[in-house]
Amino acid sequence: MDVREETVDTTTDDGEMAVVITEPVVSSAGGGGWPTVVLFIDAPGLRPATREFMARMASNGYRVVTPDLHHRHGRLLHFEPKDMAANPDARRAIGTWIASMTDDQIQHDAARALAAAGVGDDTPYAVVGFCLGARAVYRAMERNPQRVVCGAGWHPSFLVDDGPDSPHVTAGSLDRPLYLGIGEADEVQSIAMHQPFLDAVADLEHVDVTTFPGADHGYTWPGYPNYDENAAETSWIRTLAMFAAAFTGSRGAQ
Repeated sequence: MDVREETVDTTTDDGEMAVVITEPVVSSAGGGGWPTVVLFIDAPGLRPATREFMARMASNGYRVVTPDLHHRHGRLLHFEPKDMAANPDARRAIGTWIASMTDDQIQHDAARALAAAGVGDDTPYAVVGFCLGARAVYRAMERNPQRVVCGAGWHPSFLVDDGPDSPHVTAGSLDRPLYLGIGEADEVQSIAMHQPFLDAVADLEHVDVTTFPGADHGYTWPGYPNYDENAAETSWIRTLAMFAAAFTGSRGAQ
């Protein structure tokens, strides 16, 4: 299915933000619009690999809405692996981007992105995120249970922290489908670091935690050093299957 990409600008509490919208060129069957997926980027930013993922998802019949979460530092900032290898300041810059974002800011950005994309206030949507974006996936599911039909977090980060509102504290009450894909060789955010969250959801049948032997952090992106085809394609298949089932259920409930 052919897709188109559009970048629009919207306002947030912290200035202007770009929103990238990717969707099929053709209209959806019945004219009701394609189901919406909000994508939360990982630390290196909204780069060509992100856009390729968005296009692939859109080609499966989704409208993918991606807010530029790093907009507080500039427009559509991103780094490629080769940039980080050549520029010793790149990792420090990325660290600054991450440290400056709060859960509230990210969810505010997502709400503004949905509005900019013309998504109605009562329209259901799914969420997918990578690395720090996986925490944003959980927060979206936690805070918008009436709208977020399901979520997927690939090679997640920050599912556990020392705060009283750490995701793992409330994870046991999650009532919507969640997929987590974690590389067993991930030393950036190891399984041990996630364990309190994993323990909290262990008895929830609608939470699918899949671990991948040998896969490292950032296994998603083809052409990148840590790409793991098995982990990426398995996560892809399970995520799309979950989305399809969740949207079918949400339409039936309306």
